Amino acid sequence: MSDTIRAADALARRLYAAGCRTAFGMPGGEVLTLIDALETAGIRFVLAKHENAAGFMAEGVHHSDLAPAILVGTIGPGTLNGVNTVANALQDQVPMIVLSGCMDADEAERYTHQVLDQQSVFRPITKATFTLNAGAAHVIADKAVAIATQGRMGPVHIDVPISVADAAVPAIAPPLRAVATPAVPSGSDLSRARNWLVQAKRPVMIVGVDALNQHAHKAVQEFCEDHNVPVITTYKAKGILPEDHALSLGGAGLSPLADTHLLPFVKSADLILCVGYDPIEMRPGWRDIWQPDQQNVIDITAVPNLHYMHQSTLNFVTDCAATLHCLSDELDAQETWPDGEIEHLKQLLAAAFPTDEDWGPAAIIDTCRKTLPRNTIASADSGAHRILLSQMWESYAPRALMQSSALCTMGCALPLAIGARLATPDRPVVSFSGDAGFLMVAGELATAAELNLSPIFVVFVDASLALIEKKQRERQLGNNGVDFAQHNFAAMGVAFGGAGVTVRSRAALQKALEQAMTADTFTVIAAIIERGAYDGRI
Repeated sequence: MSDTIRAADALARRLYAAGCRTAFGMPGGEVLTLIDALETAGIRFVLAKHENAAGFMAEGVHHSDLAPAILVGTIGPGTLNGVNTVANALQDQVPMIVLSGCMDADEAERYTHQVLDQQSVFRPITKATFTLNAGAAHVIADKAVAIATQGRMGPVHIDVPISVADAAVPAIAPPLRAVATPAVPSGSDLSRARNWLVQAKRPVMIVGVDALNQHAHKAVQEFCEDHNVPVITTYKAKGILPEDHALSLGGAGLSPLADTHLLPFVKSADLILCVGYDPIEMRPGWRDIWQPDQQNVIDITAVPNLHYMHQSTLNFVTDCAATLHCLSDELDAQETWPDGEIEHLKQLLAAAFPTDEDWGPAAIIDTCRKTLPRNTIASADSGAHRILLSQMWESYAPRALMQSSALCTMGCALPLAIGARLATPDRPVVSFSGDAGFLMVAGELATAAELNLSPIFVVFVDASLALIEKKQRERQLGNNGVDFAQHNFAAMGVAFGGAGVTVRSRAALQKALEQAMTADTFTVIAAIIERGAYDGRI
């Protein structure tokens, strides 16, 4: 066995050790060694049709295998095509390793074609950016994984110069960095928090993406059941408590209609436990909705609160699960919400999002949820349909609904579903897209066909940017730049090697879903709805 390997191999081996088995992107001459190293290490390289979609496919895999997502882009336009998905990974706390080809430093001094400062582009939208060098290849690889996955997760960028990728480095890597032990609160602040929990009559938990990334779902469920504490989640954390649980109040973030009922409930609480709650997912109505000088508010997060969206009475920069166990240890259960407020709120929310319409966006969501199995993985694109779906679609496990919650980027649902289906071929996968978002990434249907995948792609077809058009009307502005032609989305599915169905009723949708679940290829279901169908529903 050789005592040296390529620097690209050192990087690829570290990613394999972190659990990575798939990378996505588009090749170029500058990344050929890198792609070869990934494949040699056991990491499959998947050719996408656009780097932005490749990043979301990688994220879809991450939500299944929990390993860092890998995005590969060649020099210049290839790498820059991925900027949006990398910024999304930073805001949505997705651990992503972004590998870009670049010119050697000496060559870049006298050659300008496609040469630009890629690190400067990625520095503000990543946790860190490196240029790989042979002498520190193992160290940079380990740093990248550690930074991406520890603390508050996010993307890390590595520029890989052409000659460095092929440079010989020692085959044996230095010892890996040890993972930090989860921290817990202590002392007088812990005693104070435990006393508040004992005394609380109207406690509520608001759970966010930190808790999701720290795998705190069991701790959240045990805590809420032990102390009868209702749970509201951000959209990213939906399912961390099964949403048919008696103490689940569902997700929150974008719906003014849901906020009409949720915000007064939170304001009436005497103890608010923010568990891994990052308010980046929330609309402005959630800013300063509680008063820490009048309510007891405990913040349990991975990093200090520097966003100032809200403040708390006690701030614990600790591990969510360990802290919940520490708060709860040996405390007796107390009676909470004695006047039936939890069940009353659940009834109000159900009435606000009725499922009995004959046809429309709510009927589509309701029919899909009732037809598709409980273990279905879903993804949602940005738009009016996402707001409604995020409130109506019940999630029964963490990461069962994927979406761009913080950056709210369009065109994410279809590639997220492709990644999820690739990683979990034994579970049904469905994506929900508006017609405009679907058009942004329709070419990735070819990727689904080439991978022999069979996700279900549901498209809400109203030939309009529905959410923006609604806002235009509400502000009494002219109808500008929001309408487009109604295209044949079902035919697109067939053209790319899958199946395609157009539906205009619940019965037709149910039949299409049942057929899609047993199909050997993907299915595009174009659900035609009226313009203005979201009015009064979100």
